[in-house]
Amino acid sequence: MKNIRLIKNRSDIGAGTRGADMGIDAMEIAAINIENDFFNRIPAVNVKTHNETIYNKVTQSFAKRIGFVVEQCNRIANTVQEVLQNKEFPLVLSGDHSSALGTISGFKAANPNAKLGIVWIDAHADLHSPYTSPSGNVHGMPLAAALQEDNMDMRINALDKDTINSWNQLKNIGTTAPKFLPEHLIYFGVRDTQAAENALIETKNIKNYAVSEMRYRGIDVCLKEATEKLSECDAIYITFDVDSLDCDYVSRGTGTPVSFGFRPDEIKHIITAFLKTDKVECMEFTEVNPLLDNKANKMAETAFDVLNACFNDFK
Repeated sequence: MKNIRLIKNRSDIGAGTRGADMGIDAMEIAAINIENDFFNRIPAVNVKTHNETIYNKVTQSFAKRIGFVVEQCNRIANTVQEVLQNKEFPLVLSGDHSSALGTISGFKAANPNAKLGIVWIDAHADLHSPYTSPSGNVHGMPLAAALQEDNMDMRINALDKDTINSWNQLKNIGTTAPKFLPEHLIYFGVRDTQAAENALIETKNIKNYAVSEMRYRGIDVCLKEATEKLSECDAIYITFDVDSLDCDYVSRGTGTPVSFGFRPDEIKHIITAFLKTDKVECMEFTEVNPLLDNKANKMAETAFDVLNACFNDFK
């Protein structure tokens, strides 16, 4: 296996609720409290953020702070690309999920001719564009940007020129073409979507393994099917948004908690199944928000437990 390089991106400007910028530190505290030296053993790079812009007046209400998100995703993309070109494994720890567009863009820039597979473990589809978003929070848009999908058929918002320009810049980070094909995207646990996202999921035939389906059919059956579905891909990126977990079972320590999610052991099972394919070349953990945790630091502790368990298996 390649040497792991931690990429710490504490940005939370793409979220609707503040606090995810502290998620990485909460995970480190979780490790310290159980005397685990993971974060001392793994070399890391810190990505500069624009978190101070949360004090700025929002002028692009259908894509809040998108200009700064573009800058942040460019920084992440450049860092991921450099780490991959150095033959290291980028393990990205992020605040909010808008960062995934930067990670995927850097992954594609480092592998321009590769077929990329995307494993998206999340309660949300993150397929909105500024034209369709009801909230304007950019952490709900990374996959639409990566697919270069405006979804104009479901348009509800009229954008100004600055927002359009920033959105086009976001879509074109790393490459001016879509980063991957819709058939190479697999969702796990998506259960909180809007009509615009559902329309894309249906028309693009994107597979979502719901929690109930995996428990009914059997997690191993579903994972065998899913890994075979991505067998033609040259490289795989996994992202784990902690809101894929059952907020009632674990905690509500994330910006958009949703009930009836996965248990931690199921998340480990999913991630490990793909790691065993030897095609995973990049991974991301995101959306831990300790300010919202109703059980002390439980969400960060759970996220670190998954991280540590999966990478022990990976080694």
